[in-house]
Amino acid sequence: MKRISFLSAIVILITAALACNLPSAVATQPQISSNTTAAATTAPASTPASVATSTLSITHSMTPADINPTGALVYDVDSSGTASQHRAPYGDSYNIDLFERPFTQKDMTYMPSVDINTFQITSDDNFYYVFITLIGNNPNDPANIDYGVEIDKDRDGFGDALVWAQPPYNTTWTTDGVKVYTDTNHDTGGASPEKSDANATTEAPYPGNGYDTVIFNSGQGSDPDLAWVRIDPKNPNVVDFAFKQSLAGPSFMWGVWADAGLKNPGMFNYNDRFTFAQAGSPLDNNPNYPINAIYAVDNTCRSAYGFKPTGLEPLLCPTNAPAAPAAPGATPKPGATLPVLRINPCVIDPKLCQATQVPVK
Repeated sequence: MKRISFLSAIVILITAALACNLPSAVATQPQISSNTTAAATTAPASTPASVATSTLSITHSMTPADINPTGALVYDVDSSGTASQHRAPYGDSYNIDLFERPFTQKDMTYMPSVDINTFQITSDDNFYYVFITLIGNNPNDPANIDYGVEIDKDRDGFGDALVWAQPPYNTTWTTDGVKVYTDTNHDTGGASPEKSDANATTEAPYPGNGYDTVIFNSGQGSDPDLAWVRIDPKNPNVVDFAFKQSLAGPSFMWGVWADAGLKNPGMFNYNDRFTFAQAGSPLDNNPNYPINAIYAVDNTCRSAYGFKPTGLEPLLCPTNAPAAPAAPGATPKPGATLPVLRINPCVIDPKLCQATQVPVK
């Protein structure tokens, strides 16, 4: 009997050891606080398919120019003025995936290097250059902030490509930490680019996979020179991007991101993954205040490049909206202003709306 018991103990020990070494599948989930609702914690965090990696050194044949920030300025909301009150002044429109949330989760501590001030674009013969000017001057903040440029090539509100950079950043052009994502099944905006598809139910967030493919990873891909990043050498509060014109084409919509929260392109658009109640709000007069599941993130409206917008493009910045025609038979008085067609005027910086007024001569 003792011999049998001894053999049984050995079998149990061997079985336990084998179980500990069996492979298991681990699902990556966004970091959400423990009291976020159950539906929020089960939101899928897709891992986009990536290009094959190699240990071979990368040879670059083309490097972006040492160009100064230039191009028409487009303004984003500045939350520094209300930071001491732990709130954003305005500019957060959850339903259309427009976030003004440069604050930590729940306690609403202000993060100036997540707060976008302006953004610009220009080009040379080979690259588009995007300049993101921050309120803060430390892109290498310990919060590990990701920055990005989102491109909508067919102007329908659904993002088609995303140039995404991760720290550390330095003042020379590099492809290190830069990825280019694409969406192969047209679901980065959920069922609608100007609607939160999660708010229809509190049980099942939108099941899409957002940006599902990585075509460039730190210089690896079909074009090792596709996308670059740096801190502007003359402006520590400016993050410069350069990407090949072949990525976006001659005309497109574009906007920019600063993200120290979810940092997951596979979950775009974020407002399709959580209800408004789960996401929270940075506006202290909103019943969902403070921010919760969607936090430490700032993005912008979208600007038009290479074409004249009609004014009906989803997520269009007010500075790109054309003047509306005067009413039939109306004669504007000298010095008056014509009304303009604006997209989502209540959530954009009032300075932008004023900038779109067209003086009548």
